[in-house]
Amino acid sequence: MTNLNPYEVWFLTGSQHLYGAEALRQVAEHSEAIVAGLNGSGKIPTPIVFKPVLTTSEAIQQVCLEANAAPNCVGVVAWMHTFSPSKNWIAGLATLQKPLAHLHTQYNQDIPWAAIDMDFMNLNQAAHGDREFGFIMSRMRLKRKVIVGHWQDAEVLERLAAWTRAACAWRDAQGAKLARFGDNMRSVAVTEGDKVEAQLRLGYAVHGYGVGDLVAVVKQVSDAEIDALIKVYEAQYVMAADLRVGGERHHSVREAARIEIGIRNFLQAGGFKAFTTTFEDLHGMAQLPGLAVQRLMAEGYGFGGEGDWKTSALLRAIKVMSSGLSGGTSFMEDYTYHLNPNGMKVLGAHMLEICPTIAEGPVSLEVHPLGIGGKADPARLVFNSQTGTAINAALMDMGNRFRLLVNTVDVIPPDAPLPKLPVARALWIPRPNFKDALAAWIYAGGAHHTGFSLSLTSEHLNDFADMAGIEFLKIDEDTRLYDFKNELRWNDASYLLTQRL
Repeated sequence: MTNLNPYEVWFLTGSQHLYGAEALRQVAEHSEAIVAGLNGSGKIPTPIVFKPVLTTSEAIQQVCLEANAAPNCVGVVAWMHTFSPSKNWIAGLATLQKPLAHLHTQYNQDIPWAAIDMDFMNLNQAAHGDREFGFIMSRMRLKRKVIVGHWQDAEVLERLAAWTRAACAWRDAQGAKLARFGDNMRSVAVTEGDKVEAQLRLGYAVHGYGVGDLVAVVKQVSDAEIDALIKVYEAQYVMAADLRVGGERHHSVREAARIEIGIRNFLQAGGFKAFTTTFEDLHGMAQLPGLAVQRLMAEGYGFGGEGDWKTSALLRAIKVMSSGLSGGTSFMEDYTYHLNPNGMKVLGAHMLEICPTIAEGPVSLEVHPLGIGGKADPARLVFNSQTGTAINAALMDMGNRFRLLVNTVDVIPPDAPLPKLPVARALWIPRPNFKDALAAWIYAGGAHHTGFSLSLTSEHLNDFADMAGIEFLKIDEDTRLYDFKNELRWNDASYLLTQRL
């Protein structure tokens, strides 16, 4: 799991010298109190750092340059306590390269009806100070998140926390490395894409390796390392007797452990944050990595099956955003449907690779035939997913832009036991309903591989998409298919007018 605490968000307060030194002193006191309150709320995943009140163009530009250069600063929150002439912000905002959130709030929650006077009005005028700030950001066509409400409100804290988590994921993606073992599945379209544009737009680099490069590392794993990991398996998972030490099929589990250690060693040595595999490229591997992938995802690595590097990167971002939250996140695929008119549902799964962070109840380590790949029976973890509200997200290369598509779903228990299904799985009902959600997904060109999360909401990914400057589409309880199809048409027109040459 990624630790977000080393990251930080800077808090910038705008004012001016028009109101005098005493007013500026109070502005600073109020700003520091807000920062202390945000840090003490327990809701924001990173420290909020107070910066001195900004009153001149030179000071604003300087702090923006410092934010750009500070490696742990993932973004800035700006608030205009008083009226802050926005021409002072042009030079700074023009140079700012970190994500920006505009907190439209004020220090006091209520109007002090009996005591309010012009001194109070001059000091507490974010109501129009923030409008001046909003204009210059719109005039400069800047991407930002606007959060409105009192800084102690639960909703404001939740929205600021979502933006902060997205900013951490954005920072994590810059310069991130993804290892791609083998190519993508042959003849598949949606797993293709422009890796150069992905690095320009999203920040991560995709490095390709022949599976033989990985096999060489796997072969270096010692029996002592395998023995130690087997003890972890036997302590954590339900295992049949013939899979345990001394059992008839224990060799399958040992080979899975060898592969897990080898992949982890490869990723750690290369500083990778995500990876892909494919069942069509297993030369030299005894079995398709299943258990290894599941456990590495649980440690925070992104993953995509069949060489799907975009989903691998997306899942890494989702895992960073969800750090410390309950629920879980996983690579996922819409696998098969329950089309009974009394309740249509989606069964999500994959060949092997579902992350155990979403598991509910006992997790079983099992070995079964795979049917594809032509290798020995692979080990995998089998379980049912937790239930509750979740999101299913896909990242696609649409040719002239990347599109991030998110569907809110309700995960439910299976209607009956699944004794013969040897993979981990999740069952859900998509919002707004099965037919409209699936039609919208297909109209949008949604991929069959997704990043699945019981920890996040669509707001987290919307914020991330805004930071990346990519298209964002949402399918939820408010989706109407007619409007959604129009949104697709309007977005096509917008990107044709604004795409970078």
